[in-house]
Amino acid sequence: MIEAKRAPRDIIEVISGLALFDELSADQLIDIAAESREIRLPKGEVLFHKDDQAHGFYVVITGQVKLAFPSAQGNEKVVEILGARQSFGEALMFMNRPYPVFAEAVVESVLVHIPQAPVKHLLQRDPSFACAMLAGLSKRLHSLVQDVEAYSVRSSAQRVIGYLLQLCPDRDAGAVEILLPTSKNVIASRLNLTPETLSRIFHDLTRAKLIDVRGKQILIHDVQRLKKFGV
Repeated sequence: MIEAKRAPRDIIEVISGLALFDELSADQLIDIAAESREIRLPKGEVLFHKDDQAHGFYVVITGQVKLAFPSAQGNEKVVEILGARQSFGEALMFMNRPYPVFAEAVVESVLVHIPQAPVKHLLQRDPSFACAMLAGLSKRLHSLVQDVEAYSVRSSAQRVIGYLLQLCPDRDAGAVEILLPTSKNVIASRLNLTPETLSRIFHDLTRAKLIDVRGKQILIHDVQRLKKFGV
């Protein structure tokens, strides 16, 4: 991990476009940026381990970071894959509790770490900032509830089809080519599947002439047909 202290004005450019900081004044952004720092992670590097103490939260600038549970058997359960302009760690920052997951760069990534102190100060004096942070945390909770529903109710094939459709830029298109954002092993863990099950489902969808798989490139022959197949 490489910590590179950006100039505050550079960090202001990074964070000012985030929904969380939309309503902040220039002075408030300066206060946040002055205590924040940039972190560069090579692919495969761990940002923090399970049970490390949280002292702030992170925003992904470029790249991808996965949050996952480790296991004694050496496997892992991927909870979330975060990309550019997504943040994580906000809730634990206020709970004085350690991280329940570890964070690792899926690809070479750049993040900004925003410490607890200036955030707490803003929360105490700016109700709009508190509302924005609550909205962000509520959105994350809603996403996790949807995940639980998907794992409990949907079949393995429905989960994979739903994931592919999320990657489609236009869900009303005919044929479309998409690029898997990370490895198939990570995607399988994210969908609560084994890699073998994911491969079997890709094979079944290919045999049904719904998709073609070429490494990370997936050609969906007909988005509407794929959508109906997953119902």
